[in-house]
Amino acid sequence: MILEDFHVHTNLCDGQNSPEEMVLSAISMGMTCLGFSGHGYTPFDASFCMSQENTTEYKNQINGLKEKYKDKIEILCGIEQDYFSDEPQFSPDYIIGSVHYVKKDGNISAIDESEESFVRIASEFYGGDYYSLAEDYFLLVGDVVRKTNADIIGHFDLITKFNEGNKLFDTQNPRYVKAARDAIDKLIPYKKPFEINMGAVARGYRNEPYPENSLLSYIRQEGGKVILSSDSHSMATLCYEFSRYEKMALDMGFGKINFCK
Repeated sequence: MILEDFHVHTNLCDGQNSPEEMVLSAISMGMTCLGFSGHGYTPFDASFCMSQENTTEYKNQINGLKEKYKDKIEILCGIEQDYFSDEPQFSPDYIIGSVHYVKKDGNISAIDESEESFVRIASEFYGGDYYSLAEDYFLLVGDVVRKTNADIIGHFDLITKFNEGNKLFDTQNPRYVKAARDAIDKLIPYKKPFEINMGAVARGYRNEPYPENSLLSYIRQEGGKVILSSDSHSMATLCYEFSRYEKMALDMGFGKINFCK
């Protein structure tokens, strides 16, 4: 099983455990590489990201842990940079580029806060047209590597977080499929890996990771790369179900799915 994980959050943003607690858990699991990816600062929404002060503390803590545990595990100090985040205040080891918001009529709205909030956004700004909302979302996703200088493409179809069983919209609708595939087509030339992201599975929102299998198959068809990612917010979900999804990725024909050099 792959024992490296690069989408990991701590109590310096919206995670539960301290960085050192995450490191000790990773070592106890026999992990070979642990990459921290604290949420970059978004000035209009401080509910989940690191503050400017916490970003400095984050960098200092992770760098200290790198040295302290260098004989036991490789540690990387990355950042999850939203499309609308401020530029990082330091030079991270890697960047996860992700989209948590849509912008409509000058309003920036989080798509992953809650189902009620998501439904309200669709109603208030899109007249209940979820496909128009998806089209706006995927326009941003298709541009996320250019905008954030990302090394990893985060939770590609986060817009489906509250759509298990297609309860709000049909992900096989031609408008949705076109919007998602157009974004993939724009991202493939960057040769950056897409996450197979377990976050919503671990937290009970979805029964399969991001991106859903039909999109993952399209990424494979177009020559894209993937890595496994827990999107862990606690020690308990590091490398969550990696053995299962490593086999799935290999069965689909993906090659190397490691990220650490």
